[in-house]
Amino acid sequence: MPRQLALPLDLSPSFAEGDFIPDAANAAAREFLASPEAWPDRRLVLYGPAGAGKTHLAHVMAARHGWRLDRGALLRGLADLPARGWVLDDADLCPDPAALFHALNAAREAGLPLLLTGQAAPARWPFTLPDLMSRLRATTAIGIEAPSDTLLAAMLAKHLADRQIVLAPALQQLLLLHLPRDAASLREAVTALDEAALASGRLNRATVQEVLREMGDGAI
Repeated sequence: MPRQLALPLDLSPSFAEGDFIPDAANAAAREFLASPEAWPDRRLVLYGPAGAGKTHLAHVMAARHGWRLDRGALLRGLADLPARGWVLDDADLCPDPAALFHALNAAREAGLPLLLTGQAAPARWPFTLPDLMSRLRATTAIGIEAPSDTLLAAMLAKHLADRQIVLAPALQQLLLLHLPRDAASLREAVTALDEAALASGRLNRATVQEVLREMGDGAI
């Protein structure tokens, strides 16, 4: 019988290119990412809600082209330019707008491709520096659309696999039926299942129902 319980290990998600799940929701993003040499000013913003696949695609691009990947939330001051290309994941969380503006200018002057990710279109990023916002609004931006049923099911399976959780297909369908249709809710539910399994030593229908109740589905 397959092992049902989650393991208390450091289980990081896989960002390998082969583990990315293609879908109509991310087709436009994948098309633009396939040709970085065609980006206007060699710059592109990829945006979408949490869990939509932005960070996965950011890692894919960095690995595919040998670009440096940095977290926007950690960008401060004048960062050194990478040799080939630059990915700023969660650039909308940058605490230093002047540093982000410098990064855009420096990459442009050096002819480096620059990929930025964020949760909203760049015109809605929370910066007040006029020159930065003007530059962001002028940047080509591609959004990841709402996931299809097929993509949601595949994402749930991937989150479970990342945590080495074996969950019966019927219980996976129960989650998909009652959870909000977004990637963040799937990830939250799998995290809760993992914690519940470690705490109680079981992972069954009652565990799934309890997680759904805690996430606000009173019909379960």
